[in-house]
Amino acid sequence: MQIRQVVITRAGGPERLSLQTSRLDPPAPGEAQVEVAAAGINFADILARQGLYPDAPPLPLVVGYEVSGTVRAVGTGVEESLVGQDVLALTRFGGYSSGLNVPAAQVFAKPAALSHAEAAAIPVAYLTAWQLLVVQGGLREGQTVLIQNAGSGVGLAALDIARHVGARTIGTASAGKHGFLTARGLDHAVDYRTGDWTREVRSLTEDRGVELVIDPLGGESFRRSRTVLRPTGRLGMYGVSAASNNQGLRGKLQLARTAALMPFFHPVSLMNANHGAFGVNLGHMWDEVEMLRGWMEQVLEGVESGWVRPHVDSSYPLADASRAHEHIEARRSTGKVVLQP
Repeated sequence: MQIRQVVITRAGGPERLSLQTSRLDPPAPGEAQVEVAAAGINFADILARQGLYPDAPPLPLVVGYEVSGTVRAVGTGVEESLVGQDVLALTRFGGYSSGLNVPAAQVFAKPAALSHAEAAAIPVAYLTAWQLLVVQGGLREGQTVLIQNAGSGVGLAALDIARHVGARTIGTASAGKHGFLTARGLDHAVDYRTGDWTREVRSLTEDRGVELVIDPLGGESFRRSRTVLRPTGRLGMYGVSAASNNQGLRGKLQLARTAALMPFFHPVSLMNANHGAFGVNLGHMWDEVEMLRGWMEQVLEGVESGWVRPHVDSSYPLADASRAHEHIEARRSTGKVVLQP
């Protein structure tokens, strides 16, 4: 079967993305072959293109962690009834394609209420947010969560989950996104670009601080996020987007600078402050199949109940993947950007 794929040919800017034709083998035992209707873009894809993502396989590389589409064939050991079904799936790279084979255990029925683009916006964002807020963050009704980069895909997913839990929400975002976030149900929007956002968060909590912060930025941001935790507060870290830089050596220097600014969480300091700090990397959860399926079942139930509301900022054809990356890197997007073969 012939497919089209977006290939990272060399590390660098969006121009390093090349649309190529390849051959897709039949699904192996335990796999389902999915004709892709939409593929989600994540910041890890951009870091991989820049040569800054340590988990990425060697180049040339096809990235992509999540897709939605239709099952066209299955390998031995997989129920034949899956053929013809619309699904969403987690992928370990390879998502920027018109078709791919994925383990059947990572395939889920697509809710009929969602378009393929909306379904492709769910897996990485909502599972990451669920792990951050519910599993490791322990967020409860009446508590307050600070969502850094609240306009991102994970940020909007976290907002949905926090509202479902019954928590109070504060989110940082540029001023142009505040109206959208408020309409989505964010209780307080804070402009991180002007003034001292930590002071504003303190003011909003009457100087008590928040029970949970989730932060994808890295570097100095982790340090500042910890300063707004109240006793028993937790800091959930899930990215280093501050390291993003297209420019070769400068990109690696930016990554080194971001790493150098990371805080050191000494056990005694955490004990004395009654704080917790934890990290989330969904890409390292691939072997925890049953755990991920359990989380996804709760998220998909949220689609049926109406509290999970994936938001697609924009979609691009595979041939325009470079423009999609540029759009995200310019920090113009709100929610998910997807590719549609």
